[in-house]
Amino acid sequence: MIDKNSYPTTARAWITVAILLMAYVLSFIDRQILNLLVGPIRADLGISDTQMSLLMGLSFAIFYTIAGIPLGRVADSRSRRGLIAWGILFWSLMTAACGLAKQYWHFVVFRIGVGAGEAALSPAAYSLMADSFPPEKRATAISVYSMGIYLGAGLAFLLGGIVITWANAHGDMVLPLLGTVRPWQIIFLVLGAAGVLFCLVLLAIREPTRKGVGAGVAVPLKEVGAYLLSIRKAVICHNFGFACLSFASYGASAWIPTFFIRNHGLTPGEVGIYYGSLVMVAGSLGIVFGGRLSDYLSRRGYKDSNMRVGVLAASLTLLCNVVYLVDNMTLLWIIMFFNVFTVAMPFGVAPAAIQEVMPNAMRGQASAIYLFIITLIGLGIGPTAVALVTDYVFQDDYAIRYSIFWVASIITLGSVVLLWMGIKPYREARETLAAWGARQEQEQAG
Repeated sequence: MIDKNSYPTTARAWITVAILLMAYVLSFIDRQILNLLVGPIRADLGISDTQMSLLMGLSFAIFYTIAGIPLGRVADSRSRRGLIAWGILFWSLMTAACGLAKQYWHFVVFRIGVGAGEAALSPAAYSLMADSFPPEKRATAISVYSMGIYLGAGLAFLLGGIVITWANAHGDMVLPLLGTVRPWQIIFLVLGAAGVLFCLVLLAIREPTRKGVGAGVAVPLKEVGAYLLSIRKAVICHNFGFACLSFASYGASAWIPTFFIRNHGLTPGEVGIYYGSLVMVAGSLGIVFGGRLSDYLSRRGYKDSNMRVGVLAASLTLLCNVVYLVDNMTLLWIIMFFNVFTVAMPFGVAPAAIQEVMPNAMRGQASAIYLFIITLIGLGIGPTAVALVTDYVFQDDYAIRYSIFWVASIITLGSVVLLWMGIKPYREARETLAAWGARQEQEQAG
């Protein structure tokens, strides 16, 4: 007889992570590809930096966040694999549709669709991994999955750089049924087709049994809200502390390619190859290092290890923000490597932290709320905040370096403060979970 509380084999668990990682890579390529295509899309649609930032961020983020919470509740009770498959299919079709956009508002609508589809992935993925790995290994597993952020973003830059370089040599293409297609449109069509085909790979995932405190317990929405209120100090400091880091990360990364082009004279192709490669290597190393460090501290008895890694990462990132003021290219690339490394460190431990303070039947919903906050604040506001400072404070396209520096530095300082304030409440939240589990056992026994 199979023990429902036993975890899958190590090989099976890591196969699940590998497939989810590939899905996350696809989602971030679709999400971030716009960052390198600012020039051609602005030229074809006749829009400003601020309008472009709305395509990068707010149009995607609004429906990503709105759809996330109900989809998180679905992840807590229905097939997580099925939910992810439908999400990938929908966002891939919407990505392909972006390649057919003829007007600005068309693009906005399709980006909204991409955001709604991608909302299905991470709450279900976090839940699958939490049920596939014991607590002392979860931060590493979720950090490996979260490498998709940096592998996807890096590949988006690389892919965009290669296509732009190719386009400069070959120009537009004429496709059957579609007619004349611009190079940037081809990228979206190819990405959409790749996502549709990837849905078949999800068949290799096997749903693990639900485990941990509250596993198999149907929890009314009202009770979820009451539980979150009972640990509200930890939730607020955690969610908004990491949201500040997300704000700085998305705000900077959206405009770093433009920073290299405007302030340092690189071509889009050069930025895609150099910066894309750096993001993949430094980001992946940083996010896995953060998870490994958290698990190491956890094994040594620190119940707040995830929050401690967040404070460390935010503090180091604040120091590395000087990169935007450096003119020497050799020094700039060195500091940029460490900047991307430190920015990446907390984005595996942040969702892992949620799994350690929430009952099993509430994990998907709590993860969706976390994603709601960090995406709305980070992706929804970050890129536009930098663009607004450039357009209306400095009123100079070449001041993009100062806009990134000041926006990223101020908001990162806020992250340091919030995460530090959240360390003690987070420890208390873990005690609250243990007490909640004990009450559930008593009620079931009675």
